[in-house]
Amino acid sequence: MADPATLAGVGLRAPHYRDFLESRPRAGWLEVHTENYLAEGGRDVHVLHRLRRDYPVSLHGVGLGLGSAHGIVPEHLQRIRALAERIEPFLVSEHLSWGAVPGRHLHDLLPLVLDEATLDLVAARVAQVQDVLKRQILIENVSAYVRFAADTMSEAQFLAALARRTGCGLLLDLNNLYVNACNHGEDALAALAAIAPGLVGELHLGGHLATPDVVIDHHGAAIAEPVWRLYEAALAQFGAVPTLVEWDAEVPPLGVLLAEADKATALLSQAGPMPAAPARPRPLLLAEPDTTALGAVQHRFANALLSAGEGGEAGGLAALLREAPLASRLAVYRGTLAGGWTRALAAAFPVIAQLVGEEFFGALAREYGTCHPPASADLNAFGTGFAGFLEGFPHVAGMPYLPDMARLEWLLHRAYSAADREALAPGALAHVAPAAFEQCRLVPHPAAAVFASAWAVVPLWQAHQPDSGVPFPHDIAAPSWGLVVRRGWQPEVLAQDAAAWQALAALAAGATVGEALDAALAVDAEFDLVPRLGQWIAHAAFAALRMAEED
Repeated sequence: MADPATLAGVGLRAPHYRDFLESRPRAGWLEVHTENYLAEGGRDVHVLHRLRRDYPVSLHGVGLGLGSAHGIVPEHLQRIRALAERIEPFLVSEHLSWGAVPGRHLHDLLPLVLDEATLDLVAARVAQVQDVLKRQILIENVSAYVRFAADTMSEAQFLAALARRTGCGLLLDLNNLYVNACNHGEDALAALAAIAPGLVGELHLGGHLATPDVVIDHHGAAIAEPVWRLYEAALAQFGAVPTLVEWDAEVPPLGVLLAEADKATALLSQAGPMPAAPARPRPLLLAEPDTTALGAVQHRFANALLSAGEGGEAGGLAALLREAPLASRLAVYRGTLAGGWTRALAAAFPVIAQLVGEEFFGALAREYGTCHPPASADLNAFGTGFAGFLEGFPHVAGMPYLPDMARLEWLLHRAYSAADREALAPGALAHVAPAAFEQCRLVPHPAAAVFASAWAVVPLWQAHQPDSGVPFPHDIAAPSWGLVVRRGWQPEVLAQDAAAWQALAALAAGATVGEALDAALAVDAEFDLVPRLGQWIAHAAFAALRMAEED
């Protein structure tokens, strides 16, 4: 494997999976967003494990919310620990930000008040995370579109104090430094000078978008020349620090990304060695500070982001900030919030997005996110209540089949990341006597699920799949039944009739094969289990055969 201090790394993104799997290109190391790989199985996790054999990997978290006043969700932290134990990354990092209030996760890297009270809070949380993970973590500076009037130190001073107090390292995002310098009149070089050599364990490089009112850190462009100059200054001060090129929006062909990484590698090769970290006492798990005041500020900030305009909560927030124009700054955060909701729902419900159109789907996502706030840092769980929301949403009343389509697509979404388990082989039934087979139970595969609707949802879904050859249903009011399976890594829906669905539903509920057959025959006296069973097994619907004596 390459030395991460000599070859720049790149972020691993789904559009580049095939390139990495087939040709193992020259990237020095790979960074993944932790929350995208917390599932029990599926293609994303499989790809990460395969590439981990050939590349050093860094876990970069976006969901812990180290500065959220209401605290870290213990279950989320334990999932990160389990992933770190499986992957053995060479770096683990998080952001100097907050992202949630009780009952609502905003899925953004929101700015903190930079004062001693917040330092106490974040230090306690960093110590907690390092204690659970049993390793040092790196903390990244963020692009902030507002600064608080109550700030008593710069972000660089805050980070340096945090590292001294907790023993954490720092991940310096140089594009964020530049963006903040533009938006707040700060001095990026002074920020570098405020941090002692040896504290910085990683550098990030990325692109940004300049608008008339604000410079936005969008990770959707090549690295700008001023950021390259900052990188040269950082290498001169901190030595050859592992460097990552980020490109998350409008992801280009891999060759474009690797060309940016090559430019970083060329500069890395001219840098001196990374100095040793200054001696620090072993950090202790710090006591939880009082979060009442900070919690009130974060509630006000969250309410301002979710309000419709500049008045009300946004107006009240203005008194806490030292930024103008406030409306354009809050618009950046609101855009990130709505964009995250829309992308998450579009990934889970692509057919619904096609049925209602892009503009309406975006409005639907904003309404759903506002009325059904996500409570988890994992955006993959965001659509859990989408079908129920659609049932009560008056603007889709003319499409009464839409909630059932959402239920079907949610089963497919869950199947994509279901636990990996070997499917039952066809030959497993060859030596089971018919009488014994009737008393057996077929254990469903974790990715499999049965589905039924009073509407023609199954053929409608199939008609939207590329090259399916299935026509659009001529009668949308006709009932339909289906079996969701995952053969390989791609979930699919197998159309079933009413009798087959009864058998499948019985098997899923734990019935014996004989009981499932009786349920099907009650619907269709001509039902033949053998060809159906062959189809189900061929499509990996079951994981095991449990004999009667095993019960």
